[in-house]
Amino acid sequence: RKSMLFLGFLLAFLGLALPGTQGKIISRCEMVKILRRNGFEGFVGATVADWMCLVQHESSYNTRAYNNNGPSRDYGIFQINSKYWCNDGRTAGATNGCRISCSKLQDDNIEDDIQCAKKIAREARGLSPW
Repeated sequence: RKSMLFLGFLLAFLGLALPGTQGKIISRCEMVKILRRNGFEGFVGATVADWMCLVQHESSYNTRAYNNNGPSRDYGIFQINSKYWCNDGRTAGATNGCRISCSKLQDDNIEDDIQCAKKIAREARGLSPW
């Protein structure tokens, strides 16, 4: 299925992770509402169910999830990687594609996480970044 292949590709960009520090745990029902409200249904060919799978496996719905991969780190509910997408001040050769501090991806406000995840998804599909 195309959306599952896309999801696998997106996971590679975001980085595989295990949850780290304890933040706000968003309930499954609330996460579905957030994703729908922010236009994730059908976004770049993926369903809300695909995005829910990603969030569950990447961060267990934890807004402050963190994973140290050695040369880079993954941050927040979507586990956005510091090598390509955010600036943590520690990752050599980082590009900061979302022009955001990684620490902003670990607070309880996930609006910036959503914008960055959508940018990553667009670029993974070869679409315009905004």
